Amino acid sequence: MGPSNVAGVRLSTAAATHVDATTAHALDGIGMGRPRRIAWVLVTGVALAGCAARATPRWKTLPPLAAMPAPRASGRAHVNGIKLYYAMYGTPAGAGAPVVLLHGGLANADYWADQIPALAQRHEVIVLDSRGHGRSTRDPTLPYSYDLMAADVVALLDQLHVARASIVGWSDGGIIGLVLAMKYPERVERLFAFGANFDPDGLKPGLEHDPVFAAYIKDAGLSYARLSPTPNDYDAFVAAISAMWDSQPRFTPAELATIRAPTTIADGEHDEAIKREHTEALARAIPGAKLLILPGVSHFAQFQAPAEYNRAVLAFLDGR
Repeated sequence: MGPSNVAGVRLSTAAATHVDATTAHALDGIGMGRPRRIAWVLVTGVALAGCAARATPRWKTLPPLAAMPAPRASGRAHVNGIKLYYAMYGTPAGAGAPVVLLHGGLANADYWADQIPALAQRHEVIVLDSRGHGRSTRDPTLPYSYDLMAADVVALLDQLHVARASIVGWSDGGIIGLVLAMKYPERVERLFAFGANFDPDGLKPGLEHDPVFAAYIKDAGLSYARLSPTPNDYDAFVAAISAMWDSQPRFTPAELATIRAPTTIADGEHDEAIKREHTEALARAIPGAKLLILPGVSHFAQFQAPAEYNRAVLAFLDGR
């Protein structure tokens, strides 16, 4: 995610530049010397741009991704008819069960770059690109589904000889985490699901018109073109994922009530995608689940406030 995608900051900076140009023209009219005028305009421009940037709430920004750290191991596992990219960090001797990070729809493992170093200090961390996302391939004869992507995660854990893992999922990754906790309870140590919904009715209407979400979709397209084995298929990919979003998931309260793993249902105070009452209902449906709302952030909290996000995840993993 590049700074140019931060729509609010970009617009504010452009407005400041316009003010500077207008001011410079007026100063010429009253005879201010050119070197002095240029210095005044530059200083004023920087101040105005800085004020505009500070005035933009962080939940209306999409900060750039951090650089991915070098993995301890990585590869492409042959699972369920596809090649699934994965990478491993930290040490197997880390505290507790390994941690699997599951990214959101349209994204890839690189979207966890701000979390991996913090988590890998104390845990073995496994990231992956869901089928059709990032570096992973897909089977075009099979429509996307959360059940299928959850089965891919289990197959990968089998190949890596990981019996149980804690799941940290963002958005679609959180939904996959819910499937894992319901259908493969023996594989899930703990579940932290951020920005997940259990029914399409939980999505806010008009999401496609939100500027931050639109910037995310654009940025994900750039990542897709850079990483995907089918770099020219992003539009078709978005259409296929959107079809899944329109019809899935559809978990009943009775199904969610079967989850026994310690669970935190989390979201940002200003989530663009998920209705607050839906998140609260999800937490109520899971026995013993905790509800966590991170202040001043949105669906993209792990980029907007990585230190706060990481502290929340680590506290949950450590049972605090």
